[in-house]
Amino acid sequence: MKIMVVGGGGREHAIIKSLRKNPEITEIFALPGNGGMAEDAVVTGIGAKDIEAQVKFALENKIDYAVIAQDDPLALGAVDALKAVGIPAFGPDAKAAEIESSKVFSKNLMKKYGIPTAEYEIFDNASDALEYVKTCKIPIVVKADGLALGKGVTVAMTREEAIEAVKFAMEDKVFGASGERIVIEEYLEGPEVSVLSFSDGVTLKPMVSSMDHKRAHDNDEGPNTGGMGTIAPNPYYTEEIAEECMRTIFMPTVEAMQKEGRPFKGCLYFGLMLTKDGPKVIEYNCRFGDPETQVVLPLLKSDLYTIMKATTDGTLDKTEVEFADGAACCVVMASDGYPVEYKKGFEITIGENVKDSVFVAGAKLEDGRLLTNGGRVLGVTAVEDNLKAAIDKAYENVKEVSFENAYFRKDIGKRALKALEG
Repeated sequence: MKIMVVGGGGREHAIIKSLRKNPEITEIFALPGNGGMAEDAVVTGIGAKDIEAQVKFALENKIDYAVIAQDDPLALGAVDALKAVGIPAFGPDAKAAEIESSKVFSKNLMKKYGIPTAEYEIFDNASDALEYVKTCKIPIVVKADGLALGKGVTVAMTREEAIEAVKFAMEDKVFGASGERIVIEEYLEGPEVSVLSFSDGVTLKPMVSSMDHKRAHDNDEGPNTGGMGTIAPNPYYTEEIAEECMRTIFMPTVEAMQKEGRPFKGCLYFGLMLTKDGPKVIEYNCRFGDPETQVVLPLLKSDLYTIMKATTDGTLDKTEVEFADGAACCVVMASDGYPVEYKKGFEITIGENVKDSVFVAGAKLEDGRLLTNGGRVLGVTAVEDNLKAAIDKAYENVKEVSFENAYFRKDIGKRALKALEG
């Protein structure tokens, strides 16, 4: 069986490593992939947004199943295009992917169906937005409507920051068309939780919860990044809260998408805030999170391909989705200066004994050498019986990986351990 995975980061590497456990899968192709995946998949270099080339490749190589792991191709209709030529794919069609590709759509969906989220206002011109932030309650959150590589959200702690965020998106057009409309919403407080889930449009099965670490520096300081590390499970996410989320957020979202004629099939990601008024949705994603995938999939006991195929076929209710009882920690090793300015092209060495635990994101192969080629270079993961052991082991594994200019946070999981201690 031949599989192709669309995307090129650590998330895709984690998906590929998990798919490889299925003995029926004979070949995996990464589109575009990266140099660090070369031992686990055939790296093609075909762009994640080049839907036409993906379809051509799938037909020419007789691909049996495709996994569309990245947000852009999902929003651009990669699943629709593959389905049109008879190739089944994991992920939502373009209409369902709008739950992530448009913040305006997702906020209005939650409002219409009574799904708990932050209060918000929508603006399509800068002058109205600027007038609003001059008098609104601060802190406030400013979000570009469209996809912005995870960088379209500003948590403005001061009025000046809020004004700057509006100008950044709407006047400077830093996010291009994605910032032509913005959502300004109330600032929520409480522990954050990421819950990825499998959905076939009717049935939803949550994965193990996780906790991302977005800020660049220790103690949650510095600029927001795509994620500097993560742990699973999230200790704040209790069984009681999980039941409440299933009742008030998860199933209502699946049912809302059905009613809107956009049944969601694939991985539906819930970014949650556990507020004093109960859990609320911060954001939806229409795909696996990054770096959450690097701790969630290593804990998956069931076969990933079998589950993915069930979401496509509508048989998830009959499919086992089981996770191990242990814990996982992923430490992201980045290029110093990320997410602002950083240098690339340094050689990466990865110890043989930790190769299976490393998910490569920003790297390229050149003359047989693996070189850094991005801000987030790789994630180093460990799975152990408990969270403290997983964190300790992940940092031990980090010592087996080296490249010039390497930077990583030293406190991944620290907050989670404090929560466990009570």
